[in-house]
Amino acid sequence: MMFDKIITRYNRWKSIHETINELNRLDNRELNDLGISRWRISEIAHRTSV
Repeated sequence: MMFDKIITRYNRWKSIHETINELNRLDNRELNDLGISRWRISEIAHRTSV
């Protein structure tokens, strides 16, 4: 049971950081087209992670 929680948390952490990295690769115009401000990237990544 505890191992499952560790795996779940790791997968969430990994998903968050992959999302942050992908969004940080976009320029400001591309982010604007998506309706995302650069300062909200972390918030969005945490909110949308699986």
